[in-house]
Amino acid sequence: MEVINALGRRKAAVARVYVKSGSGKITINEREFESYFPSSLLQYVVRQPLDSLGVANQYDININLQGGGYKGQSEAARLGIARALVKINPDDKPALRAEGFMTRDSREVERKKPGRPKARKRFQFSKR
Repeated sequence: MEVINALGRRKAAVARVYVKSGSGKITINEREFESYFPSSLLQYVVRQPLDSLGVANQYDININLQGGGYKGQSEAARLGIARALVKINPDDKPALRAEGFMTRDSREVERKKPGRPKARKRFQFSKR
């Protein structure tokens, strides 16, 4: 099997995912998966599409992550893995969609506006 690539995004994070057949090894930015995401919850998020299809030990996954924080990066990686799995086997798409792994969460941080402390917050109003 040749290398299948896919892109996942969430907030400011971008994940480029490369999947090939192998033994289930996940590498992120040329580091061990467990050392890059020490939190077991984030590791669970990244593995969700693989576990839902039961193919966790069939593919080696290499991920290049850029931007964002650790939560956004983990969810971007999850979307990229799900998209790559659908490229490998299109019959898996309904199962992944039912779990919500195929939907791109498009929520981004709103920009700060001039004359305000944050995007929507206003400075305290003083009558006198």
